[in-house]
Amino acid sequence: MVQHPHSKRHLPEDEAARRRWQNPESILEGIGLAPGGTFIDVGCGEGFFALPAARRVGPHGRVCGIDIDTEALDLLQEKAFREGLDNVVLHPGMAEEIVLCSGCADVVFFGIDLHDFVDPVRVLENAREMAAPEGLIVDLDWKKEPLPLGPPTAKKFSPEHAAALMAKAGLTVRTVADSGPYHYIITAVPDKKKG
Repeated sequence: MVQHPHSKRHLPEDEAARRRWQNPESILEGIGLAPGGTFIDVGCGEGFFALPAARRVGPHGRVCGIDIDTEALDLLQEKAFREGLDNVVLHPGMAEEIVLCSGCADVVFFGIDLHDFVDPVRVLENAREMAAPEGLIVDLDWKKEPLPLGPPTAKKFSPEHAAALMAKAGLTVRTVADSGPYHYIITAVPDKKKG
């Protein structure tokens, strides 16, 4: 099995350290994720964003996680069960090959992983297919500069490059902004002309 580049197991202290420089709850609030919403987390890993999203959308909402790393999905499912979150549904496999629905998602989210996919345009096209007509596609990613954390600078996408990939996939970029000291966040919507 091909391992996801970020497939190392994360300890609870790793998550606490990450929370010092990235707050998933405030990011999800900032993109407008609402109770009752459907949130698709592409490359969800062990649930750094998926679990806060599940709490936020509540019992009438749904969080779908996609990841190639089945061990990470097992850990995420375990955490969701422990918290009593039964609104989390997980799908193992390559995001290039998965379209969970047509027009069902309020948010399709990429949490610091768009640069990891074999075919990011294909993954974004799948995101466009899954997004509701007014749904958001969100790319939160590393700034393309030397940082004390994250992948090598050469592997990262600049916001301009990520926005160009989104346009190629039939998305219209709405906003580009800094998100904390190390990241930027881009929001986009399906291009109506691409249908």
